[in-house]
Amino acid sequence: MDVLQIALAALPFLLSLASRNGKAIAPCLLASIFTVLLGGEPHRAVMAWCVGVLIAAVALRERIRTI
Repeated sequence: MDVLQIALAALPFLLSLASRNGKAIAPCLLASIFTVLLGGEPHRAVMAWCVGVLIAAVALRERIRTI
């Protein structure tokens, strides 16, 4: 994996850092790690990445909703 792919895989974790609640950080970090580890199997890596982005999006939406 090159740097761009790793940065894209880390996107759920980076989005979760912007959330108000810290509860979403650990699952998003795990999803990002699984995405990098499963990089050789694209279908599984995409599933892990989508789950991480979904968790991060919900956490980010809650932060925006409270503003």
